[in-house]
Amino acid sequence: MAPKLSDSVEGLRAAGNQSFRNGQFAEAAALYSRALRELEAQGSSNPGEESILYSNRAVCHLKDGNCKDCIKDCTLALALVPFSLKPLLRRASAYEALEKYPLAYVDYKTALQIDDRVTSALEGINRMSRALMDSLGPEWRLKLPLTPLVPVSAQKRWESLPSECRRERAKSKLRETTMAKSRVPSAGDVERARVLKEEGNELVKKGNHKKAIEKYSESLSFSDVESATYSNRALCHLVLKQYKEAVKDCTEALRLDGRNVKAFYRRAQAYKALKDYKSSFEDISCLLQLEPRNGPAQKLQQEVNQSLN
Repeated sequence: MAPKLSDSVEGLRAAGNQSFRNGQFAEAAALYSRALRELEAQGSSNPGEESILYSNRAVCHLKDGNCKDCIKDCTLALALVPFSLKPLLRRASAYEALEKYPLAYVDYKTALQIDDRVTSALEGINRMSRALMDSLGPEWRLKLPLTPLVPVSAQKRWESLPSECRRERAKSKLRETTMAKSRVPSAGDVERARVLKEEGNELVKKGNHKKAIEKYSESLSFSDVESATYSNRALCHLVLKQYKEAVKDCTEALRLDGRNVKAFYRRAQAYKALKDYKSSFEDISCLLQLEPRNGPAQKLQQEVNQSLN
C-alpha cells in the first residue's frame, strides 16, 4: 500500500520533484498545482516558494511540449522573484521552440548577465544569433526588444573571484554607471561601430595592424561601450610593441567587462614587456581564476614567475 501523500506545501513539492525525476511530468505538474493551491489557502505571503513552484511546473510543461503554459508559468515566477535563473532559461527554451527568437535571445542574454558561466545560455545565444541573422539580416540586433539591465545584487558571475579581480569588476560597474549618465549611442552609431570593428578584425587577419588600429579607433568614436574593441586594439599595440598603449586599452576593456579574459592576458603580456612583473602576475592570476585550464596563461605565468624569482 502506497504511503499517504502529505498535504503540506513542502510534501507536495517533494512529491512533485520525485514524479519529475521519474519522468511523470503531467503528474508532477498536478502536484505542483496542488502545492500552489495549498499555499494560497494558507494566506501567507511566500513569494520565493511560490516562484519555485511556478518554475517547477513550467519545466513540466516544457517537457510535455506545452510551451505556451511554460512561458506563462515562468513569467509568473519572474514576477514574484525577478531575475531568477531557472525560469529565465526555461522561458528562453520555450520561446526558442516556438521560434520566437528575439524573445529567446533577450532571456538568454539576461541569464548571462546574472551568470555568464551558464553553458546552456551561451549555447542558446549562439543559436539565436545565427537564427536571427538568417531571419532578420545583418542588422538583426537593431530589431530586438530591449534587454533588461540586471542589478548587481542579482549577479552571481563574479562572486568567487579574488579581491584583485573584484576590483576590476567594481571598476567595470563604476564605468557602467558613468556611461548611463552620459550620451547613449544611437542604434545607427552602434551599428556603424560594429561594422568598423569587423573591418578592423579583417585587417588583423591580414596582418595590417596599423590600419586595424585606425578602424578600431573610428569604431570607438561612434560607440565606446564595446570591451572587445579595446582589447582588439590592444592586440595591435602589442604586435607593434606599443606596450603602454596596450596596457591603457586593456584597462579600458576591463572597466567595461571585468571578465574579459583576452584583456587580462594582453595586459599581462604588455606588463611583462615593460618589466612590471608583479602587475603581470596579478593579471594572469585573475585570468586563471576565470579559466583555470588556459594553456597560454599557464605558460606566461611560468615565464613571469622566473622573472620574479
